[in-house]
Amino acid sequence: MARMTDDEVRERLAALEAENAALRGELERASTGAALDAGAASAPPAAPAAPHKRSWAWTLLSVVLIVIGSVLAPVAVVASWAKVQLTDTDTFVATYAPLADDPAVQSYVTDQVVTVVQQKVDIPKLTSQVIDGITGLGTGPVATKALNALKEPMAQGIVSLLHDTVANFVRSDTFKQVWQEALRATHKQFVATMQNNPQSAVTIGANGSIGIQLGPIIERVKQALIDRGLTFASQIPAVNPTVTVAQKSSVPTLQLLYGVALAAGSWLPWIAIGFLALGVVVARRRALALVWASIGLALAMLVVLALVGTGRLLFQASVTPSLMPSAVAQTLYGTVSDAMRDTAIAVLVLAIAVALVGWYAGPFAFARRLRGFFGSGVAWVRNSAESHGITTGRTGEWLYAQRALLRAAVAVIASAVILFVRPLTPALIIWTLVIAALVIAVLELVQRPAVAVPQKLDEDTPAMTVS
Repeated sequence: MARMTDDEVRERLAALEAENAALRGELERASTGAALDAGAASAPPAAPAAPHKRSWAWTLLSVVLIVIGSVLAPVAVVASWAKVQLTDTDTFVATYAPLADDPAVQSYVTDQVVTVVQQKVDIPKLTSQVIDGITGLGTGPVATKALNALKEPMAQGIVSLLHDTVANFVRSDTFKQVWQEALRATHKQFVATMQNNPQSAVTIGANGSIGIQLGPIIERVKQALIDRGLTFASQIPAVNPTVTVAQKSSVPTLQLLYGVALAAGSWLPWIAIGFLALGVVVARRRALALVWASIGLALAMLVVLALVGTGRLLFQASVTPSLMPSAVAQTLYGTVSDAMRDTAIAVLVLAIAVALVGWYAGPFAFARRLRGFFGSGVAWVRNSAESHGITTGRTGEWLYAQRALLRAAVAVIASAVILFVRPLTPALIIWTLVIAALVIAVLELVQRPAVAVPQKLDEDTPAMTVS
């Protein structure tokens, strides 16, 4: 073989070194790829990308919606109360019928009826005519003087008898029946007042004066007097006087506002709830928004209660004591406002309860610790029962699998009770929430989380050996 020159040797070495470098690079790339594959197989899955956070504009929108809902809430309560009072005859009669049993109202009606009868029938003149007729028959001077002296006591006695007759009638069941018939006949006393119905028991004059009509009561009293032999009562004409109980120039304006509230009674409560709910939905932190929406609703109900209390003071101040005693004014105002006040208190209790529930279920540190404590307690009770052979078995496993659906069902039922059962009272709300909480607690206790059972190796499977 021919011997290579020095230049050929150098060229051959350079070629071999290039091939060696190429092979080394391929080996490094292969080993690196294997290592990456092994690492990918053993490494934990990559953490999901952080969710995109909403901008502060959503927070601003949430605040605006919650504020609007809170502002509409007091108007919604008034509108809802007005709608119930003016559309449900039985509720209306049940509300105002107890006035006939109030001693202050009975005394007031008695005094007013006696006053009207005395204005229409001159009792002293009647007694004087009777005495003069007797003396005109030819009584002696002494007898005539004695009879003339009886004119005033006789008139006072007739007035006293008239007062007793009216008072007995007003305290009788007949008066209660007349009162209820009048309420039912007008269908709604308050709507008749606001609409200025001349046939209603309560009327409002053009100047804003508020009065009670006594015509139906006087007719019954007239017949009662005739039945007792007081024939002079037949001279009482058919009158329907109005007793002014307040003078308020702003009442016609209130009539207009009341009409607007009545028209809005069907939809305004739902609009207020919708604004509050939408404010929670669009919020960046919904749990916190729910708490603040509930607080806003609670503050709105406190405003309603404050307005009811202020209205009581203003109404009593507007009533002249000579026209209506203070006790009667308080009774009348209480009859009108009690239902609205009770609704405001009920919604206040509901708002506080929702705020507490929202806080407890929210991502707050102390609330999480409370939930953990409750969950640990329930788990301890469940494990203790199972250690003694008490278990819910497959039923408990099914309840655990359907726990979200069951909780939602309890929430929907409780919400339906509060939204649709009337009258809405604090007791109804409290008992509904207590029962719902007990049902949730029982479901947490009887449900049985599924326990993963580790698979056993088959004894016939040969062991794998690594050589």
